[in-house]
This record gives sequence, structure tokens and C-alpha cells, in this order.
Amino acid sequence: MTLDRMKPGAECCVNKLTAEDRLGQRLMDLGVYPGLRLKVVRNAPLEDPMELELEGYYVSIRHEEARFVEVEQQ
Repeated sequence: MTLDRMKPGAECCVNKLTAEDRLGQRLMDLGVYPGLRLKVVRNAPLEDPMELELEGYYVSIRHEEARFVEVEQQ
């Protein structure tokens, strides 16, 4: 399953990043990496972006970016 398919309130563990180059680096810079546990907090009113809680802080990413993050629902 990919992160963009997760619903608000769901918790998951990142298995793999399939993004490369600048997007892969951007996700890593935001703190998204394999083994990370995160929670989907909410989606914006028009579904994009999505807000995530990871390790005590919040980030927002686009669904287009989230589809490159493979996760396992907890």
C-alpha cells in the first residue's frame, strides 16, 4: 500500500521509498525514511496536501509525493 491511500487517523510504518533524485531527497529531508512510524492527521479540504505526524512534528506533503512512499498499516 502507498501512503497516499491512507485515511486520516491511520498509523503506518514506512517500508520503502520509491522516489529518486530530488523528490527522494526531499522526502528524506522531511524525515520520511524506511522504518519510520507515522500517522496521517488530515487531508486538506480538497484532499491535497495531507498532514502527517512523525516523531513529534508535523509535515504536509502532496498526494502525488505520498504515492512514492510504500507503507504497512499498523
